[in-house]
Amino acid sequence: MAESPVTELSPEESWDLLRSHELGRLAFHLADEVHLVPVNYAVDTRHRIVFRSNEGSKLLGLKMDSDVAFEIDEVGDEEAHSVVVRGRARALEGDEADEAEELPVRPWVAEEKYRVVVIDVDEISGRRFRLHRPWLHLRDPDG
Repeated sequence: MAESPVTELSPEESWDLLRSHELGRLAFHLADEVHLVPVNYAVDTRHRIVFRSNEGSKLLGLKMDSDVAFEIDEVGDEEAHSVVVRGRARALEGDEADEAEELPVRPWVAEEKYRVVVIDVDEISGRRFRLHRPWLHLRDPDG
């Protein structure tokens, strides 16, 4: 029997992948809709995902329903990885927000984001995919 092309990652392998990236996607509810937005983030020492935001639909959605999902992925030539986190998001205040200043979470665009948000993780899962892409040989190497 052939080896499966999909391998489940351990929780620690999944956390290692999260720590090695800085851009992910946050899925949250706003009224009757699900929204998906990119956020730059960091992982703190308590295994929480931390990002910055301005006031707006994202923070409103998190106040209305704190249940969120967060995802990162990477695709290489021969394998891909995906990590999905489920948890509860909340804006940090006071000392907790001050602690976040030590993390490398800064806006990628020239816009200050004053609110610090954390995802308290309830569940993490990761997968490694061995890729089989037979169509690659059809690509023109000269562009």
